[in-house]
Amino acid sequence: MTGQTISGNAERSALATIRQGLSLTPEFRKGLWVTLALAVVATVGKIIVPFAVQQTIDVGLKSGAPDLASVRQTVAWCAAAVVLTALAGYLMNVRLYKATESSLATLRVRGFRHVHDLSVLTQNTERRGALVSRVTNDIDQISTFMQWGGVMIIVSFGQLLVASAMMFAYSWQLTLLVWVCFIPLMIALPRFQRLLSRAYTVVRERTGDMLAAVSESVVGATVIRAYASERRTSERIDKAVNANRAAQVKAQTIVGTVFPLTEIVAALAIAGIVLLGVRLGLSGDITKGELLAFLFLVTLFVSPLQIATEILNEAQNAVAGWRRVLGVLDTPPDVADPGERGVALPRGPISVAFEDVRFSYPGGPPVLREVTVEIPPRSRVAVVGETGSGKTTFAKLLTRLMDPVSGRVTVDGHDLRDVRFSSLRERIVMVPQDGFLFDGTLEENVRYGRPGATREEIQLAMTELGLADWLDGLPAGLDTPVGQRGESLSAGERQLVALARAYLADPDLLLLDEATSAVDPATEVRLARALEGVTRGRTAVSIAHRLSTAENADEVLVFDAGRLVQRGPHAELVKQPGVYADLHASWISAAHS
Repeated sequence: MTGQTISGNAERSALATIRQGLSLTPEFRKGLWVTLALAVVATVGKIIVPFAVQQTIDVGLKSGAPDLASVRQTVAWCAAAVVLTALAGYLMNVRLYKATESSLATLRVRGFRHVHDLSVLTQNTERRGALVSRVTNDIDQISTFMQWGGVMIIVSFGQLLVASAMMFAYSWQLTLLVWVCFIPLMIALPRFQRLLSRAYTVVRERTGDMLAAVSESVVGATVIRAYASERRTSERIDKAVNANRAAQVKAQTIVGTVFPLTEIVAALAIAGIVLLGVRLGLSGDITKGELLAFLFLVTLFVSPLQIATEILNEAQNAVAGWRRVLGVLDTPPDVADPGERGVALPRGPISVAFEDVRFSYPGGPPVLREVTVEIPPRSRVAVVGETGSGKTTFAKLLTRLMDPVSGRVTVDGHDLRDVRFSSLRERIVMVPQDGFLFDGTLEENVRYGRPGATREEIQLAMTELGLADWLDGLPAGLDTPVGQRGESLSAGERQLVALARAYLADPDLLLLDEATSAVDPATEVRLARALEGVTRGRTAVSIAHRLSTAENADEVLVFDAGRLVQRGPHAELVKQPGVYADLHASWISAAHS
């Protein structure tokens, strides 16, 4: 359902797509009438040269002896008009570029924010690279069209009308001939437009697939090398690149069909004008200057039709991009922030309750079934279970990364769906298993927990967690660069930074997904000490992967096949036959092996 919403805009008409897109960019519409007025001036100025040619031949050379004063006056007026036209064109372009960049910057920010507002479940329906492509590459295509194609559409349409009006003033017969030649081509253009629309929708999709494949191979470079799967990865990227190339070639083939047709029709029209124009000239219906000016005007008439192919190309590329961007923006967040209507929870000890909660992924079997449990304030709870038992889903529901299909999750008696995100994220913080870090310094990453924290407060937090000695051992202390995704640090060190970040945030409930990777003994001790400091005095829920976490918890929640099958202190559960006793036995066996 969600995935269909994200990608289900291919059938929206081009006009409807552009109309909706422009409604989301008010900066572009602001002052548009001034820009259009400048476009009119720039367009009308294009007939100055043909008019000057006609006046020079018919007036300046009328008596056999050149009227140099008249010619100079005509040329002077023509030069002034050309300068004015150029100035109007410059101002039009500058205004259009500024309005376009401003409006698309707003759209890009809105797109990124909306992607972040979508739930983890919604994001997982489409690869990250393809989502990023929608709010980067697709918007760049829109920008290219609005800055170049948008200008050309305005100028070309105006040029077509002005040239037609001027030609009609010189000779209605020749004007009729020109229109008869080009009307069939104009009738055919909408069909080409529909073909291009479909072709460029495929182009944008293949571009997203290509970017996704490339980005995944870069992020997963270590795994690719570890399993010697460079060849398979290369083949996968080649396949995506070739699919994109084929889509581009197909679209350009359609474009390439139109341009020669325009050239042929233009040649036929000019030949007809010369033949008919000579006959009209002999009968006195048109002067030499008017016929020569008419031929100049025909080039102005044909030029918009010739570049219509390129404009159509860019327009369809942009419309396809618009559809993909709107597909994201039209996707309603299934985990919506109630905003100002929501509850703002006061700080203090926090309690959690799951009331008959059930959850299943779209089209899949239930992952959690009738889960009912209460977690009292300041308690330490360990959540255990085999892989696929539902413990990770339990954690995502607790932090409202997803909402239950039925039942409800409450915090201090309030349904999580009624709590403002700002209040919820302030009171509940999750430390993920991978300890994700952003490219920057260690200090910058810890400060994500509380953006307003001073360097001294960060240093104090590290000390209180017992990490001062580890920090002093780093090359530049808090100024140590962590690299992309924290790859300059070990897995255990990344987890230490993630814990410090959570500690600085000072939440009332901390959800921990413990790292499963092996760490050296010194880091193990630091992690245990940091965990003790982070969880002290607050409600703590840990997805337990280590025996020590379950042993030190006030209560253990045991999941199996999506059900909460056991709960209680470690000392009691280990004596009872069941899932937990089996897990405990496997932990003990692994520890002694």
